[in-house]
Amino acid sequence: MAQEPILTARGLVKRYGRVTALDRADFDLYPGEILAVIGDNGAGKSSMIKAISGAMTPDQGEIRLEGKRVHFRSPMEARKAGIETVYQNLALSPALSIADNMFLGREIRKPGIMGKWFRSLDRAAMEKQAREKLTELGLMTIQNINQAVETLSGGQRQGVAVARAAAFGSKVVIMDEPTAALGVKESRRVLELILDVRGRGLPIVLISHNMPHVFEVADRIHIHRLGRRLCIINPKDYTMSDAVAFMTGAKEPPREAIAA
Repeated sequence: MAQEPILTARGLVKRYGRVTALDRADFDLYPGEILAVIGDNGAGKSSMIKAISGAMTPDQGEIRLEGKRVHFRSPMEARKAGIETVYQNLALSPALSIADNMFLGREIRKPGIMGKWFRSLDRAAMEKQAREKLTELGLMTIQNINQAVETLSGGQRQGVAVARAAAFGSKVVIMDEPTAALGVKESRRVLELILDVRGRGLPIVLISHNMPHVFEVADRIHIHRLGRRLCIINPKDYTMSDAVAFMTGAKEPPREAIAA
């Protein structure tokens, strides 16, 4: 690719006692792509995602966002830099409303003295923006922006989490197993959402065990094995069986995929 990656990692190392979770791992995400990250359990893919999303600080190596070196000490710092993560457990507050969840940790305060000194929230502005974001992503089947998240179906909750990430992730959206707990119909909607977000120009990192989903939406597939990137494959050029064989070590990836 001629263009420069938007997010890169080079030589990431993370050790937990005697266990090496990351062993000089590399990573590249290009603008406007869906990059799937797959690997066997214990391959280190979660540690790598934690490093680039600020949830964990690597012992060695560097991460660059838009060419500038970054040191995230928390997910909040990564969010401020424009990297949003949708976690497998959603990280939504069930008792709060959809609008409150969308703006959790980013509440809009009323202008003037009420907001500054009395810290009053501008609920109307938050509801309006939440409605706009959900409508943009075709999620306004949710009638009431003030209903509690616990009243929503699994797919709708995932939709709110994706909408929140798309609303605030200005540079990168990371999705960790977004269809893991969903049925067929709800999974389909989330895959459509992922394509919608990409269509709006945001690159996506998709961590998933679901091979059919990965092969359906990914532009490139990063295969992680034994703490590092093994290879990058194009889903058009390989089968799911190939990917599983590379991932488990049953088959050696071709040289051009390793060099990718």
